[in-house]
Amino acid sequence: MTRTLFAVVVLVASFAIFLIPGHYWAIAWQLSTSSFVSPPGVVGSPFQESTKWSTQFVRAAENQIGQTVRYDPAYASLTFPGGDVPRTRGVCTDVIIRALRDAHGIDLQVLVNNDMKRSFGAYPAIWGLGRPDTNIDHRRVPNLRRFFERAGVSLPVTISASDYKPGDVVTWKMPGNRDHIGIVTNRSSRDGQRPLVVHNIGAGTRLQDMLFSFEINGHYRLELSDALVAGGVDAI
Repeated sequence: MTRTLFAVVVLVASFAIFLIPGHYWAIAWQLSTSSFVSPPGVVGSPFQESTKWSTQFVRAAENQIGQTVRYDPAYASLTFPGGDVPRTRGVCTDVIIRALRDAHGIDLQVLVNNDMKRSFGAYPAIWGLGRPDTNIDHRRVPNLRRFFERAGVSLPVTISASDYKPGDVVTWKMPGNRDHIGIVTNRSSRDGQRPLVVHNIGAGTRLQDMLFSFEINGHYRLELSDALVAGGVDAI
């Protein structure tokens, strides 16, 4: 009986290894070597002062902790505008999308779609699409990076923690050439040297000391764009 049970366990584990892409093994490593902070405010004094706008943005992201408990990258048909998957699940971009909607009524689904309809060729041609797709375009990190660049909110990528202010959006290149995105908060790491980041890297929305854990390839401060902050249908 014991041998049979062992064989079943090995078979299930082998099947899981076959199905789960490398990105998720990287996530598993990240989760096992880092401490998550939940709920917000348990660790760290304020790292830097924040504006009212960025404070509201960050709090809306942190409020997702405990609500979004799964990472689910499945394609889904969404309503438009304001489309979303159930809040219990989502991907890294959903943290930003939901926080902007909740805090400021800014709908990246609409903004990205409007810009892609005008300038589709300016966006990454990674997925073989011939036209915008309101179900998924705004949920893809490369598209958000391009949108933020075109909105004029890009900042230099540095390794100085003081350059990253509360409410800044940061993107990373993960193992397996995967993209990731999160929001800098005003809460500090245990040693007081780095701001914590709110994001969903594979186990739901979390607050984590991971700003410099992976290669940063994008740094954006949305408040640099008056049009974006205004929350209109166009930001470019």
